[in-house]
Amino acid sequence: MNRENIDVLVIGRSCLDYIAVVNRFPEENQKAPLEFRLTEGGGQGGTASCCISRLGGKVAYFGKLGDDDQGRFCLQRLNDFGVTTDFIEIVRGGKTPVAYLFVTASSGHRTIIYERNLLPGITIDEPLKTMAAQSEIVLLDPEVTYLGGQLKAAGDGSIKIVYDCERWREGIEDVMVAADYFIPSAEFLDSDHLNFGVISFNRKVAKLNAMVSGQLVVTRGEKGAYYPVDGKLYQVAAPAIKAVDTIGAGDNFHAAFALALKKGLDLHQAVKLSVAVASLSCREFGGRNGIPQMQEAMQVASKLEEKVLQP
Repeated sequence: MNRENIDVLVIGRSCLDYIAVVNRFPEENQKAPLEFRLTEGGGQGGTASCCISRLGGKVAYFGKLGDDDQGRFCLQRLNDFGVTTDFIEIVRGGKTPVAYLFVTASSGHRTIIYERNLLPGITIDEPLKTMAAQSEIVLLDPEVTYLGGQLKAAGDGSIKIVYDCERWREGIEDVMVAADYFIPSAEFLDSDHLNFGVISFNRKVAKLNAMVSGQLVVTRGEKGAYYPVDGKLYQVAAPAIKAVDTIGAGDNFHAAFALALKKGLDLHQAVKLSVAVASLSCREFGGRNGIPQMQEAMQVASKLEEKVLQP
């Protein structure tokens, strides 16, 4: 792939997911039978990259993997999806992180136990600056929160940063200012660091909106996504999709949103496409198996409507 034709640059975590599907998640000190299991590449950055490629976008993934079996598996899966992997550093003697995911088949809900990434942190160098400038759209996952302010400062104003906010992390105040699109899940609004107290969801969105410099979009699972514009709060509800596994929904939302920006969609259209992609991706087990192609995603998105909510 011509590096100058990259639509989106994704920076962040890639790991190996061990996925176990059970009919009922057991209580502590209890047990439940395993229905089936599968192994898939994971990590927010890794899965988002695969989603962008499946949607027809040209994507480069910038991250690190160990030179172990887990790293080789993750690299192969990225290549299987057509992701440009030229900028992945294989760390000699490094240990690729793994995650254990338990999916409850009856609800589609997932429980994740993840391994902390002990590979060296990603730093901004000239190749990264060049790729970011050429793609213009950069998706940062939670593991590289600390790069937000640095990357913005390193650019000439042409780089648009989409930030996948999972939880409060070191450097998040900087990325609140640096990100052009700050996209947390609804759970982030209940962070102890924000200390919003007992107020309505809509008021929490308004308070967080006052803290970020760019556009805020909040994902809320089955309820879709919410975003404030010119004093109004909009909601795009999720389509009626039978979800069997929500592992990659958030990652795929951010991926679709970043690609939508590159394709020139306006904010309302970008949110609709992202809600559609995230929802459709829940049809299959594993964060990547259910990702739709762009035509199907656009068809579903075209039927969604934005709703103006009362403050």
